[in-house]
Amino acid sequence: MYSEILRATGIYTDEEVRLFEEAASVRQVARNEFILTKGQVAKSLNYLLSGSICHYECVTELDRNIIDLRIQNEWFFNYQSLISQRPSETYIQTFTDSRVLELSLETVHYLTGRSIAFLQLNRVLEGAMERMKFFDQSMTPAEKYVFLLNNRPGLIQAFPLKMIASYLKLTPETLSRVRRSISKADIS
Repeated sequence: MYSEILRATGIYTDEEVRLFEEAASVRQVARNEFILTKGQVAKSLNYLLSGSICHYECVTELDRNIIDLRIQNEWFFNYQSLISQRPSETYIQTFTDSRVLELSLETVHYLTGRSIAFLQLNRVLEGAMERMKFFDQSMTPAEKYVFLLNNRPGLIQAFPLKMIASYLKLTPETLSRVRRSISKADIS
């Protein structure tokens, strides 16, 4: 059942896929439930089978700085806490009811011990670096939004614009102006 998820990270035998399917756990997570809270140590890689999640830090009681947004068929985890095994400074919370496939670090080690092919799961960790590179580049607000439209358009349907703006490190007003200018350019 989860062979497509695994095979997206590399090449595996049918026996390795069977091991993965037996070792991975799946759980239902209700809307607004925390998957990781500040102070907890991240202990797993997660794959969103359905639903959506938000990874954020609290700036104030009412204001959140969105670090990442994820929708169905995407991996998610707290990279810094997972790699360093230090307490998280951020939260990962479901935005909608979700189904999550979870691979604990112990499970990853078990799988790697059974077959070195599972070292290909490192590609999931490399994907976390993609976001950091995205914001290391000096992109204009319009370039950021167009990048999102071209590469992750599902986010725009899944999350409110205020969250999209925070994710892109823009004010909601700037995002509105960018969307308006792109809309006018498309009409012309």
